[in-house]
Amino acid sequence: MSAARSCDGAAIGTVVDRLRRYAVMSETVYNRIALLRAERHVTRRQLAEALGVHYQTVGYLERGEYSPSLYLALRIAGYFEVPVEVVFSTSPFPRIGERTV
Repeated sequence: MSAARSCDGAAIGTVVDRLRRYAVMSETVYNRIALLRAERHVTRRQLAEALGVHYQTVGYLERGEYSPSLYLALRIAGYFEVPVEVVFSTSPFPRIGERTV
């Protein structure tokens, strides 16, 4: 009986691990802020001033250490004059030059 319990415990542990990974994956917001800044020759400080945030916030966003509020995401997209989905995605963007099937 204890073998069955330990097996069930292992199965539950596996399910919990999968749920944790899914929760982390589903909360990740990918972005192209650095790419858009580079294309337009905009510094982090310039973007931060235009948005009314600290320049380090822009760095945190670019590195994916911080997910923007909907309001901030819309303001960033507006700054670059592109749809929000051009800047942000819940799945990784393809690398430049990478083919998508």
